[in-house]
Amino acid sequence: MAHTNATLWVILTQFLLLVFVEGKNKVPAIIVFGDSSVDAGNNNQIPTIARSNFEPNGRDFDGGWPTGHFSKGLIPTDFISEALGLRTIVPAYLDPVYSIKDFAVGVTFASARIGYDNATSDVLSVIPLWKELEYYKDYQKKLKAYLGEGKAKQTLAQAPYVMSLGTNDFLENYYTLPDRWSQYNIDQYQVFLIGIAKKFIENLYGLGARIISLGGLPPMGCLPLERTTNFMGGNECMQSYNIVAMAFNARLTSSVASSSPELSRLLRQDKERAYIPHFSLLSSLRFVFCL
Repeated sequence: MAHTNATLWVILTQFLLLVFVEGKNKVPAIIVFGDSSVDAGNNNQIPTIARSNFEPNGRDFDGGWPTGHFSKGLIPTDFISEALGLRTIVPAYLDPVYSIKDFAVGVTFASARIGYDNATSDVLSVIPLWKELEYYKDYQKKLKAYLGEGKAKQTLAQAPYVMSLGTNDFLENYYTLPDRWSQYNIDQYQVFLIGIAKKFIENLYGLGARIISLGGLPPMGCLPLERTTNFMGGNECMQSYNIVAMAFNARLTSSVASSSPELSRLLRQDKERAYIPHFSLLSSLRFVFCL
C-alpha cells in the first residue's frame, strides 16, 4: 500500500475533527476516489494484471481470502468509515456482490495503479481518474432513484469525499517511462498534475461534494520497492524522491486550497441559492490535506 499507518491516522484524525466539530448530523456516507491505497476490488472486475486477488492479500479477513483490497486486511477508508459509524468495509463500485443499498452509505471508485495523469492509468490498463468521475455520476443517478432527489442531494453534500492518489504518477510513470520526463522537468510535471487535481475538485464541487479530503504524497522514497531497488544507495530511502514528495505536497496545499476562478464562481452561486442546508458557506468547502 502507498500509505503508511501514520498517514492513516492523520487522515482519520482530520476527518473526526472535521465531522464532529463542524457537523451536527450523523455522516450519511463516505465516497472514495484514488489508487491501490483505497481500492477495495474494482480492479478485480476489469482486464488488468493490477489486481490483489491472491494471497497473502486478505489474510486477516474471515477465512483469510483475498478480497480485492491491496492489504492483508482493511484499508484506510474502511477504518474511517467504521470510525464515522458507518459499515466496516467501503465496497467497490464495480463489485457485483454489492448494490445501491450498500453504496448508499459508502462506495469506492478507486483503481490500483492510477494517478492524476491518464498516462499513468494506461501503463497497466486500469480505471483513469476521469472514468472514476463518470462512475460517480452514474452512482448519483442510482442514489437519487433509491433515496429520492432531496435525500440523495443531502447525502452527497454531507458525505466526506476521500481522494488518495499521486504516488504512481511518479514511481510508475515519470521515473520509469520516457514519455513524461521527455516532455516535462520534475517541477513542470508537478504543476501539470496539480492542474488536474484542481479541475477534478471543481468537478466534484459542481456535482455536490462539500467535504473533500485530498491526500498528499507519502515519503515515497522509503516505500519497500524503492529501497529494495536502491542498490547503489545501500537499500536506504531514495531521498531525492522524498524531496519531490514534499515539494509536491507544498504546491498542492497552496494551489488547490486557494479557490480557482471557477470554484469561486460556484461558491458565490451556492451563497445566492442558499444551496447547502446543513453547512455554512465558510464550511461548505473544506480541504483536509493529509500530508
